Amino acid sequence: MKFFIDTANLDEIRQAHELGLVDGVTTNPSLCSKAGVTDIDAFHLQIKDICQLVQAPVSAEVLSTVSADMVAEAKKLARIHEHVVVKIPMTADGLKATRLLSQEGVKVNVTLVFQALQALLAAKAGAAYVSPFIGRLDDISHTGMNLVEEIMTIYNNYGFETEVIVASIRNPLHILQAAMAGADIATIPYKVMMQLIHHPLTDIGLEKFLDDWRRVQQA
Repeated sequence: MKFFIDTANLDEIRQAHELGLVDGVTTNPSLCSKAGVTDIDAFHLQIKDICQLVQAPVSAEVLSTVSADMVAEAKKLARIHEHVVVKIPMTADGLKATRLLSQEGVKVNVTLVFQALQALLAAKAGAAYVSPFIGRLDDISHTGMNLVEEIMTIYNNYGFETEVIVASIRNPLHILQAAMAGADIATIPYKVMMQLIHHPLTDIGLEKFLDDWRRVQQA
């Protein structure tokens, strides 16, 4: 399973990239705002810098809601860098834009997916990626990972090449469940990605090894 990092913060991306954990990046307007990006020019520059750093898919989201405007905005985003993937919301206009963009060779990540039939529609429209938001489903007392399993079954049944990005990840268990479900990608906040590294028994074991070695040296 590939790991994308879900952030627009260059320092977080750089640190995770140095660990070999970044196969791509996803961003959205909220994450860009948190990273201090305050206008469209700064946004485009931030996306370019991220692409140059990771040399891997970087999802940048359109802000328009009408298909013609989405397409125009998406083309501008795609021109920023060859690794840009355009995020389009799962709406009727979004599907129209996805179909048109995919026909022109622009890769689209259909986002805000909350049911398997939405993912089916996105794949039929030509989406390169689809992003089910599992954490937000968990928040309203649904089991978000069931959605991932349903999407993977449908895509495998019919040979869709659309990759599934498990999004809205809240904890390491979500990543484990996504991997066991066979998802292509998990997009992970920096904090959760760092949690994957640590385990209390690892820390205890390392400290014991060092203590034992210190005793040997003092003997």
